[in-house]
Formats: sequence, C-alpha cells, structure tokens
Amino acid sequence: MSQHCPAQPRSVLRGHHAQVHAVEFVRNNQRLVSGDADGFVILWDLTIMRPRAVWRAHTNAILGIADWGDDKIITHGRDNRLVVWKLGLQEEMAMSAALPLDESAPDRPQPWVLHILEVNTMNFCSFASCAPELDGSPEEIFIAVPNTLETEAVDIFQLPSQTRQHTVYLGNKREKKGMVMSLGLFLWEGNLTLAAAYESGLVTVARLGRDETWDVIYTARVHGQPVLSLDAAPHKNFFLTSGADAVVAKHPIPATASFPFQEPQHARQAESRSTTASTPSLLSAALPSESEHTIPPKQPKPVVEMQPLKTINTKHSGQQGLRIRSDGKIFATAGWDSKVRVYSTKTMSELAVLKWHEVGCYAIAFATLADEQALNPQDPSSTSEKDLKEPSDTSGNRETAIMASSKTGQLSVKDRRIKMAKEAHWLAAGSKDGKISLWDIY
Repeated sequence: MSQHCPAQPRSVLRGHHAQVHAVEFVRNNQRLVSGDADGFVILWDLTIMRPRAVWRAHTNAILGIADWGDDKIITHGRDNRLVVWKLGLQEEMAMSAALPLDESAPDRPQPWVLHILEVNTMNFCSFASCAPELDGSPEEIFIAVPNTLETEAVDIFQLPSQTRQHTVYLGNKREKKGMVMSLGLFLWEGNLTLAAAYESGLVTVARLGRDETWDVIYTARVHGQPVLSLDAAPHKNFFLTSGADAVVAKHPIPATASFPFQEPQHARQAESRSTTASTPSLLSAALPSESEHTIPPKQPKPVVEMQPLKTINTKHSGQQGLRIRSDGKIFATAGWDSKVRVYSTKTMSELAVLKWHEVGCYAIAFATLADEQALNPQDPSSTSEKDLKEPSDTSGNRETAIMASSKTGQLSVKDRRIKMAKEAHWLAAGSKDGKISLWDIY
C-alpha cells in the first residue's frame, strides 16, 4: 500500500546564526522580516528568496517585529529598546546583504533610526501596535508594552510624539496576576481595546471609555501555566490564546451593544427619592435648588464577561507564536516539540501538523491573503477583486503592469515571481535551528 509522504516546506530560508524569535510578512507579502536571539534582523525578498537587508538592530534578543506603513520597520529587543527604522525600497539599496552566518562580513550599516522608546523587556513580552483610526494616517500609531516599574501594568505610547498616553492597570491590583506575557491592541467599534495575558494564566480585555477610563469587559483564567501568545481575529469578534500548558482557548470580545450595564446605587437611590418627593411650593420652586449643583453620577460600568467561548486540551504543551490568518478561518502555533500545528478557528480542531524542523519552533506568521487586503475589520462581507486597492508606493506602476499583463498571459519571469509571492498562502515558521520554513497551505 502506498503511504502519503509528509508535507514539505515550499522553501527554507537559511541565514540566522541564532534561534529565530520573530517573523512578519510586509509589503504585500513581497518581503519577510525575521529577527533572532543575537539581535540581527533580515529583510528577505520572497520573489527570489534572498536577503535584501541585514543589520544588527539590538544588542540582545529580538522580541517582536512589525511594519508601519510601507517604509518603516518596528523592532523590539531585550536591550530595553523599541526602535522604528526607515527602510523603504530606496533604502534597501544601501544595506548589506551579508547574512549573520557570515562572521567574516564587515560591519553592516543600519537603516535610519526614526524613533527610540526605552521600554521594559524583563517580561519577555513583545509589543502590540494599532493605528488610532481604521482609516487613519499611517504616520500615527499606538504602541503597547509592559510598564517599566509595575510588571502587571501596561503602558501605551503614541508615535511619532513618543509620549505615553495611558498606564493601564487591569482588574484588581491586589490580585496576583504575575507579569504581562502577551499583549493585543486594536480598535473595536471605534474604541481602543487592550487584551493582556499574564504569567498566572489570566486573560483580560479592557476598553477605553469616553471618560478616558479603562473598563474591564472580559476576564477568565483558563490556563494553568503562563500564557505565551494571543491574537485577535480580523473581525475582532474573538481572540485566541495559547500557553505553556496544552490548552488553546477561544475568548469573546464583547460588543458595546451586547453588554448590560450596572446602574450605580447612588443613581437608583436618587431616582427613588425624586419619585417619592412631594410637589414643591411656589417659594421653593423660585429658590435655587441644591440638586442643580450636584455632581452628575458616573457612567455605568459594563458587566464583566467571564466565560470563554471554547477551550481545548491539545495534549501538546508549549505552543507559542499563535497567529490567525487574515481570512479568520485558520490559525497556527509554533511548538516546543518542533511541530507547527494548524487549527480551524470555527471548530478548534487540528487540521494539519507541519514537521520539518528538528528542534523547537518559536514564531509563526501568515501572509495576508489577496482577497482580504481591503477587508473592513468590522464588516465580515468580502469585497470583490476589482474593489481592492493597493497602497501607493514606488512599485505601483509595476503592479498595474502585472495585472494588465496577467490578463493577456504575458508575464516576465520577474513579474511571475512577484505575482506568486503576493498570492501564495504563505505560512512562515521560525525555529531554534536558525532556519525559517515557508509553507503554502490551504
């Protein structure tokens, strides 16, 4: 009988000398950024599977990487720094392509530094980022990191001003939550929303109200060990967590219209007194009333939800780097046992196990699917291909030419590579062996 051969990665990127801690697709999937335990960052060109830029961004391990627009890269290192680098297509030409494996390479130039934030990295927790508005300017962004002094608190900074906008203490300060281990920051129904996962296994979601206070809208403790990663669905109707234990959990993000409110007791008492009060006399009506000068009651607080949507025991402890794909249908985790596991977000059932690395995996990233690039996070209805709009940059003319040429069937080798890189359903996995496996799945 014939047996099915195990799935193999479409490509393997070799170049890091140390374990890979972070991977991220940028620029419409034409580039992949990776960071390792020595602080090196590599910008890979996925059209040719070769490095375009290599530099040492930090003197210690990389914790997280993200893009900001088409020409900025954000890196977060264990050297207590978060750095924003200027690295567009033009800046790539001045960068070194010598990989970290090449120890004889001369000093590699760094990109231009735009911003530096001194942050806390004792938690091993990567930053989270969010644009202030869904259709806001790409020149502004919020950054969430663990607080420098209180390991249970979270600081939210605004760039480019580099000012701290909020210090958030979620829940009861007397409750032992442990250090913040993973963060999520996003807009939901126009409100800035923060998800935080802790060393104790606690998961909490809070929303910024109109009075600039943070209201906890969900909290649950479903993990028996530290939470290692979390990610919110593209429509922000739920988020997922994985931990050092074998549990993967699906949590709700309550909508404003769905949660009931607790009316303050003093407001109910005041209403009761007003209904039972006698009709005022003409003299008392003419005199100024004290009630006109009383302080208005505070806004009612939402009832906190405490039940997850679903939890599963995967029987595989140590799953981290959890990421949900841009269509919201599947998610994947990087396992300490060297395996990458792919799950359904709807049923939470395991769909595939990708085995290639011989040692543990630490980081996962999904490419943004072409049909989802123009998707409104609050509108689950998909858009047609003709409605998709690519961001304007120096490669806009080439992208237009590729679309026109593809209709006539006349594509050059270079254009075919660009088209493949943009349309492939990439999953990237970074491992302790310093290699990055690229899989084209589903």
